[in-house]
Amino acid sequence: MQKIDLTNKTVFVTGGIGFIGANLIMELLRTIEPIHIVSVDSRTDYYDVNIKDWRLNEIKKEAEKHPASNFTFILGNIADSAVVQNIFTEYKPDIVVNLAAQAGVRYSITNPDSYIQSNLIGFYNILEACRHSYDNDAKGVEHLVYASSSSVYGTNKKVPYSTDDKVDNPVSLYAATKKSNELMAHAYAKLYNIPSTGLRFFTVYGPAGRPDMAYFGFTNKLLKGQTIQIFNYGNCKRDFTYIDDIVEGVKRVMQGAPERKNGEDGLPLPPYAVYNIGNSNPENLLDFVDILQQELIRAGVLPDNYDFEAHKELVPMQAGDVPVTYADTAPLERDFGFKPATPLRNGLRKFAEWYKEFYQI
Repeated sequence: MQKIDLTNKTVFVTGGIGFIGANLIMELLRTIEPIHIVSVDSRTDYYDVNIKDWRLNEIKKEAEKHPASNFTFILGNIADSAVVQNIFTEYKPDIVVNLAAQAGVRYSITNPDSYIQSNLIGFYNILEACRHSYDNDAKGVEHLVYASSSSVYGTNKKVPYSTDDKVDNPVSLYAATKKSNELMAHAYAKLYNIPSTGLRFFTVYGPAGRPDMAYFGFTNKLLKGQTIQIFNYGNCKRDFTYIDDIVEGVKRVMQGAPERKNGEDGLPLPPYAVYNIGNSNPENLLDFVDILQQELIRAGVLPDNYDFEAHKELVPMQAGDVPVTYADTAPLERDFGFKPATPLRNGLRKFAEWYKEFYQI
């Protein structure tokens, strides 16, 4: 593994006002000085842009505390190759972290086009820019880190999910695009010697998260007195991973690139790796909802006497969903000395407190 010191490096983060991107940028600003961060985001209205604007504002506040570093935000779409090329030409990033993507399993069933644009064409543009960063013997990109997803495991029967498992049977277009990213990155790693690491994220949650995620959607509905639907009659398990754990994992991985070396034929062996980042502790959905309701009451989002039973409906599995997600994180622990470990209650407590403040309840 090639160790990378991020001090004074230029880091290009796509999807910079997304949930993971914004938290990663703030963590880098807080802990590495000086650092130069360039970020692009298309600020789509897939969910409430007020949350994206709030995140951007938080990043700017953090950046002001670190005058030796700098943060540049560009409004643009990675599916537009000119946007990506211009950023590479002007800023010459050392590290690229591709977190821009159209997320969500269910949305991919009704709006497939946005997944092809962002997740396939957008990622292709990033790979091409990384490839050409080495033109004319330039040093170019030292490490490309990109978001994959636990969705690639589909209905994998073996648990915990290992990156050694065969994942050729996606059950949603979203999963298919993420698996495609891994395949594309492997080809480019082999052909152009681009050190790249894919990260399969497992159900990321926390303050200022994505409103299309269950915990956020449940909270919105309960507050309005609506009924929440619990899929597969509550027999679903999810490996919920707190945002701070995800960010710590990404930051560590950024600093350890797969090593460039040649095989016996003299040609490059692909400097390529894939890791799971998950809590390795799947929670039953009914238990998860129980903890969420307790924390919403504790934070004062919902009243003490809220009747949850009247607002719960157990329903069958939805198309594209899987019954369990469970990460084998042994390789991440082995190579980077890190294992996510934030208990679900702690994470949901922080979310409930943020929710109360953000929506001024």
